[in-house]
Amino acid sequence: MSQVVIGVDIGTTSTKAVIFDEDGSIRSMHAVEYPMLHPQPGWAEQDPHVLFSAVMQSIQGAIYKGHVSAKQVKAIGFSVAMHSIMLVDEHHRPLTNCIIWTDNRSSEQAERLRASEQGVAMYKKTGTPIHPMSPLVKLMWFKECAPDVFKRAYKFISIKEYVLYQWFHQYVVDYSIASATGLFSLQTFDWDEEILTFLGIERSQLSSLVPTTYTLQGMDKKWAEQLGISSRTPVVIGASDGVLANVGVGAVLPHEAAITIGTSGAVRTISPFPKTDERGRTFCYVLTENEWVVGGPTNNGGILLRWLRDEFGAQEKEVAKRLGVDPYDLLTQYAARVPAGSEGLLFLPFLSGERAPYWDAHARGTFFGIRLQHKREHFIRSVMEGVCMSVFSVALAVRDVVGPLSEIRVSGGFAKSPFWRQMLCDMMGKELIVPETHEASALGAAALALYAQGDISSLQEVKSWLRISSSHTPNEQHTAIYAELFDLYTRLYMRLKDEFQIISSFQSKYV
Repeated sequence: MSQVVIGVDIGTTSTKAVIFDEDGSIRSMHAVEYPMLHPQPGWAEQDPHVLFSAVMQSIQGAIYKGHVSAKQVKAIGFSVAMHSIMLVDEHHRPLTNCIIWTDNRSSEQAERLRASEQGVAMYKKTGTPIHPMSPLVKLMWFKECAPDVFKRAYKFISIKEYVLYQWFHQYVVDYSIASATGLFSLQTFDWDEEILTFLGIERSQLSSLVPTTYTLQGMDKKWAEQLGISSRTPVVIGASDGVLANVGVGAVLPHEAAITIGTSGAVRTISPFPKTDERGRTFCYVLTENEWVVGGPTNNGGILLRWLRDEFGAQEKEVAKRLGVDPYDLLTQYAARVPAGSEGLLFLPFLSGERAPYWDAHARGTFFGIRLQHKREHFIRSVMEGVCMSVFSVALAVRDVVGPLSEIRVSGGFAKSPFWRQMLCDMMGKELIVPETHEASALGAAALALYAQGDISSLQEVKSWLRISSSHTPNEQHTAIYAELFDLYTRLYMRLKDEFQIISSFQSKYV
């Protein structure tokens, strides 16, 4: 009876459980979607009970679809979106929803800290940029703006810590997730005492720190029975979705880059030692005790195409339903009618503010250069091009920190679109490699679980599992067009930076 490993990826809009055979091939998968909650403008939360249920349902669904027995499950590995924070009381009940990375309520605190010498020192110690996404800054907001809840908190935890507490009744957090909190020292692999004192919190209010290969066993039998696994099944704590995406696409050596565009986007490469940026543009997070991931995230990836579909694509939804096709395919077909550069229509894709390289929560989406000749398809293409420009700007910052990128591998929802992949290739002016799997973070979690169990000797073995489904070479004419537009994109952001702050303030007052 062949054994399997389950990679669980808790993402921003869904949780996926993917069952892999030991050679990395997918046996089955199941995803459960959930909403983001926006109780006030700029806030972004999720119900922890809903997320926990999604984890359970996704694993149950994947096991059912794969006809997998309890004895076949060798291990479970976890991947999870970074920067979530929730407060729980002494009875382990949530005092808050799970505040996620897109939440901007702590913009004022981030701005104040980022402008200070203390903030710069914190970034260099932790590798986490000062931004509203950071749990450090979110905790500043709670301390200043919700002090009663802050004082009642028994623990400050991420969503993965919440799930694992339900299963194993212990609070543990891996180095990878901890290194994305802004509270963890990259040099000591421990919570930073000066930052804890700055926040006014105790070490006991945080989970115990463990390596990303740490294995939990002895799951509460109630949950094990519901999942259809043994309570003795090893559960490897895993890491963040970003660093595991590098593993899952085989970008596991220095200067090999992974570009992921899912709901958001990111560019990452692995370094044998921690590196931060003098200009504060990039992050540095832990993968293992000997490997760090240097990169930068964008706020605005596939979520912008989803916004187009939901707000302006009612016709496409109806047609797609009738034809049995994906409405995203119809949108990209329209975009393909328009030449590179969208005939002078430029889009700054900052609908959710922006993280790397600008770290500007006040940034806003902007169409520039609109003429009467521009049609619906121009706007669709310019949105897709704007996402690619945002990713390219991050790639340039990463290159400045670590040196030239020797190879680029892509993953995420956007990788399912050959048209969008080619657009990014043209923007980068460099070959893109597309591994066959699109579930890179889940595969990375599964690989890390096998590594933790001693079934593979190195994470580099993942490369041998991957088949390259396609590659793209840049169209030089398009690359030249995009180089000209990207220069304008950069200048336009710098000129609008102060105006973004004004409109953001206006929206806070009146929207």
